[in-house]
Amino acid sequence: MKSILLHVYDDDCFEARLQVALDLARQCKGRITCAQAVPYDLGMPSDFYGMMSAEMIVEYDKIAEDAKKAIEERLSHEDVQWEWKRSRGSAAALIGSCAPIHDVVIVGSHDPLKLPKSPSRFVGELIERVRAPIIVVPSDVRSFDLEVPAIVAWNSSAESAHALRAAMPLLSRAKEVHVLSVNEKKRAKKHAPHFDLPSLKAAEYLAEHGVKSEITELPKTKGRSIADTLVAAAKAREGGYIVMGAYGHSRFREQILGGVTRDMLRDLKLPLVLAH
Repeated sequence: MKSILLHVYDDDCFEARLQVALDLARQCKGRITCAQAVPYDLGMPSDFYGMMSAEMIVEYDKIAEDAKKAIEERLSHEDVQWEWKRSRGSAAALIGSCAPIHDVVIVGSHDPLKLPKSPSRFVGELIERVRAPIIVVPSDVRSFDLEVPAIVAWNSSAESAHALRAAMPLLSRAKEVHVLSVNEKKRAKKHAPHFDLPSLKAAEYLAEHGVKSEITELPKTKGRSIADTLVAAAKAREGGYIVMGAYGHSRFREQILGGVTRDMLRDLKLPLVLAH
């Protein structure tokens, strides 16, 4: 993965995702594109003439420029190539426009509002806009080693297969690859294409690309979510990251009923490689 798109924003996950981007660029001999969005839709109900908004835009531009200079100073001392993309507007729009010509997108696991135990709406929006794999990074990550054991969360769906295929450049360098599935009762979905891809198919696909894997079916424990089951199994195998298909159900159903993607993002413990 040589073309790396990094979301630049001063939140509690930025240092972690910067380190992940740097490690990935060094190991893949890649280039980092820093995507920095400056908000402009800051109007207030009582700001009839836009004077307050204009002042805020100037201040936000100054903050963004100061951040750019500080980050570029740091990058100048790293052995990686980088470039800068900045625009006014939403970060999701900027990343969505840049992602088609990048191999991977790196973002943090928290929204800027930092709502506790709440899945990132920003990540959810990107999943709908971006087809490149997205690495979601928790705030406590300090490095990203491609030679650690890798975990593939498999649920026999097309989304699982898309994520597996998208993550092959990472999986091909992993020390070990574990394909984990949770034994759960599947409900047929009306008016939806049926996919039933057993874990063996994932292992066969990996083998065709020269990657050995180990298949494990995990029991679904009463009172424990699928996300918790997967994370516990990943940690037991010293996994460095988890590859997973994103939003197997519709976004509406995910929001109302939850879902593994939502549960994973609610309190992320390991870097998560998502693809849809």
